[in-house]
Amino acid sequence: MKKLYLALFFTTRLYTMLGALALLFILAYFFPVLYPIGLLIVAGLGLMLLVDLFFLFTAGREPFPLSRVMAQRFSNGDDNTIRLHVKNNFRFPVIVTILDELPFQFQLRDFKQKALIKPGESKEITYTLRPVERGEYQFGNTNSFIRSPIGLVQRRIVQENGETVSVYPSFLQLRNFELYTFENRTGETGVHKKKMIGQSMEFDHIKEYVRGDDVRRVNWKATARRGGLMVNNYVEERSQQIYCVIDKGRAMKMPFEGMTLLDYAINSSLVFSNIALQKGDKAGLVTLMEQQVDVLPASSKKVQLNKILDTLYAQETQWQESDYEKLVVTLRSHFNQRSLLVLFTNFESLSALQRQIPYLRRLSKYHLLLVVFFENTELKKITQDTAVTVEDIYRQVIAQKFAYEKKQMVRELAQFGILSLLTTPQQLSVHLVNKYLELKSRSLI
Repeated sequence: MKKLYLALFFTTRLYTMLGALALLFILAYFFPVLYPIGLLIVAGLGLMLLVDLFFLFTAGREPFPLSRVMAQRFSNGDDNTIRLHVKNNFRFPVIVTILDELPFQFQLRDFKQKALIKPGESKEITYTLRPVERGEYQFGNTNSFIRSPIGLVQRRIVQENGETVSVYPSFLQLRNFELYTFENRTGETGVHKKKMIGQSMEFDHIKEYVRGDDVRRVNWKATARRGGLMVNNYVEERSQQIYCVIDKGRAMKMPFEGMTLLDYAINSSLVFSNIALQKGDKAGLVTLMEQQVDVLPASSKKVQLNKILDTLYAQETQWQESDYEKLVVTLRSHFNQRSLLVLFTNFESLSALQRQIPYLRRLSKYHLLLVVFFENTELKKITQDTAVTVEDIYRQVIAQKFAYEKKQMVRELAQFGILSLLTTPQQLSVHLVNKYLELKSRSLI
């Protein structure tokens, strides 16, 4: 009886019919002829209720098997698919309402899936979830509320399938870039090949001269030995050290579309590191938090991408301001080779940038430094809105001032020979890959 009590739920249809019956008996007080009609309806309703209970609770041991299928890892900031496989073992069609106990991070209190399933039919119910922060997500049980065609009561069947899923940096975005690269469709994502300026000086091999080869590449020693014109062949320089330097200070705590700037930087670092490894360069990682600097040495080994992924998974923002002087000292002691440093940070005012300029100049003295910071898309929306009141005008002027300061920061960095990339969080990966391809084509790294 306890199991029956816990599994039994009355539907809105039953309560509606009971309410109508109550109204009928109230009317029967004034019109006695309605009283026997009400008794007949009560008897019929009771009979239908018993039949409904009999159909729902006298099925076999597994009248409605259900399983949840999903990946062991979720991709942060992307739509992740969850599949519910169900089968109706009842002898009649059922209407099922599935309540999946989702992790609290999603804050979805009214999430449910409905379906009509015929007898003996198997069905797959799919839905997607978009996490916006990394970490562990705990899924609970799956509750199925089953109704027969009579629809007076419903039976709850609980599937104890709780499990924990880890949300990692956006590996789905990583796979998409790999797929487009493999199919030579990177232009559709915004990534474009840059025109080669100059030539690479990394020697590959010596070959015989053919018409059209650059005569400046003639190798006279090899020509004298072979008795025919021989030329040097060069290829794009490889095995350069590429480091993503991620600032984890309070400036990266700012949210856009539910995700912090740190998460955007982490997702982009994973994509960028993969592209660098595919290009034959060595990818590494540096994280900066207050006075703590952690370094993952650059490498071109196959396991390097997994190391970067595992390192990025554990990163969190802090409310303190990062110490750039500590960053300069640490990198100076760790790196003995000129490298490309991609610094992910954010400056909301020109004065904030000017405080860090001396340290950025010291970094750019020994390395090729690319400073990546972000446009405030919310301010851009304000500048595009139509001003109606005086308050709106003030807001637009202030927003335009901040937007202008962002462009000033780009010019300020350029004055000291420091490369910069000002982009929106959503377009970060595409713009960063384009910038990297441009630097490679110019043989700056």
